[in-house]
Amino acid sequence: MSLGDEDGYGNDSGRSSDGYSTLGGTRQTRTRLPDSQGGDGYGPRRPARKSRSLFTVIGVVVLLLAAIAFANMGGGDGGNGGDGTSGSNGKKTGSAPTAATGTKPVTGKNGEIASGFAHDEQGAQSAAANYSVALGSAAMFDRNQRRAITTAVYAPAVAAARQDALDKVYSGEAFLANIGLNTDGTAPAGQTFISRSNPVGTKVVKFNGDTASVAVWYSALFGLAGEGSKNPVSESWFTNTFALTWIDGDWKVTDFTQKDGPAPVGRDQAASPAGEMADAVEQFGGFTYAR
Repeated sequence: MSLGDEDGYGNDSGRSSDGYSTLGGTRQTRTRLPDSQGGDGYGPRRPARKSRSLFTVIGVVVLLLAAIAFANMGGGDGGNGGDGTSGSNGKKTGSAPTAATGTKPVTGKNGEIASGFAHDEQGAQSAAANYSVALGSAAMFDRNQRRAITTAVYAPAVAAARQDALDKVYSGEAFLANIGLNTDGTAPAGQTFISRSNPVGTKVVKFNGDTASVAVWYSALFGLAGEGSKNPVSESWFTNTFALTWIDGDWKVTDFTQKDGPAPVGRDQAASPAGEMADAVEQFGGFTYAR
């Protein structure tokens, strides 16, 4: 964003007649515009946009409910839920600043997913962040890739018990139709399906040696980019809390819960054309997330 775009820094900003009245050494003055509606002195805010594609809302909600249903099937042991309370031997931890620890976060990868996380709180946070990206990716809509992801992310017993249920959810014709995909999970001709999770931060809710509960706050891009899309790419915010267990030298998911937000105030920023959005997702690769 250029200086000319920010309130009070437009091209019409005048010079001050006071030789000692400067802003950043440029002798430009900040001009406050009148606000007839009693705003903050910089002009009235543009009203929030209220229109949103029904298909976008349905698609995201159905997708998230499907993931939650998969994670909660069979009950789980409930020992590492995301309620923020510690067990009899557990350790409840508060928030920690997002800063580098100096410890190598990961030593390898399992397919396309990072693996070999450290057997400590940092490793549990790194695992949860990377697993949230994998579970929220467009690859989950392809049967073979989905099975590879669940095998890499979930504890073996959990993945084996729930593969069929997950296949039914992601291959359901009604579900795919609601989000605008073909019956085989692919995007219609001329459109690009986008599903990407972008972690903002992590927090250890509970840690007890071989078990951990880690919350991941992230934004999600979801929809179809392309001409004629009825489900344009939109952004949502969620927090997933993962129950993790140390199994065979790595952290694995045994359960997770999800809630909306925290969501920031939307900025009045023009949406990019469909082609530009599709190109961006294809050209900008993802990260290996770590503390």
